Amino acid sequence: MTGFLSAVLSRAGRVLTCCLYLVAAQPVAAGLIETVPHIKASVLAVGTYQQTRSPAFRFLGTGFAVGNGRLIATNAHVIPDVVSEDQFEMLVVVLPGDEQTRGVRRVTRVAVDPERDLAVLRLDSGNSLPPLTLSGNDIAQEGQSIAFTGFPIGNALGMTPVTHRGVISALTPIGIPQGNARDLNPALVKRLAGGAFRVYQLDATAYPGNSGSPVFDPDSGEVLGIVNMVFVKSTKENILSSPSGISYAIPVKYLAHLIEGLN
Repeated sequence: MTGFLSAVLSRAGRVLTCCLYLVAAQPVAAGLIETVPHIKASVLAVGTYQQTRSPAFRFLGTGFAVGNGRLIATNAHVIPDVVSEDQFEMLVVVLPGDEQTRGVRRVTRVAVDPERDLAVLRLDSGNSLPPLTLSGNDIAQEGQSIAFTGFPIGNALGMTPVTHRGVISALTPIGIPQGNARDLNPALVKRLAGGAFRVYQLDATAYPGNSGSPVFDPDSGEVLGIVNMVFVKSTKENILSSPSGISYAIPVKYLAHLIEGLN
């Protein structure tokens, strides 16, 4: 009888635990559902536009509105070094959901942090956009739930913002000293010489085109970081013959410093 009673109590405990888990999980899902529309209104596709080219818009990465709503944050490597103005090429952003030849807004590069692969653009004209709020915390915690919205493989899948979710799985140095000189590359040497800093390793999959996407708290919508695929992997995974599926993000505190004084 004692064994039977213990089995019943054990089963009841498992059911209660399961029910408690479901109750606790519901607010998180509801928070993301409410947050995503606000995030999408501020996320843009970054690229170049040339009316005589086919296609006219060349997608390069993701950006998002910050500050006064006229500033657009993205990765520095997303921005081309040269724009052929003599060919009537322009650096532009495209509003979410618009066709590639409509909703184009010209932008100007106003600030760049090459050491942390961040750039800020300014809308040349038109109305401002709803800016995202940057987190006031210098560093988010490991285990923090996150989501990010951008344009994965935008050239193929189109200019529809896509949201992924996960957690911050680690705070990790952007460059790791190597035991063998042949494992060094110019990017890693530059990172180590300039002083390594910590980035977020994400338990979430980002794709080409997600570079520059805002990493945000699913409940509050506050931006915690900026997805970075190229810059970080060139130093973190330089000895791998095949790149991993691990995603990284630059902490938002570096973006906050970059936009200080801009308007």
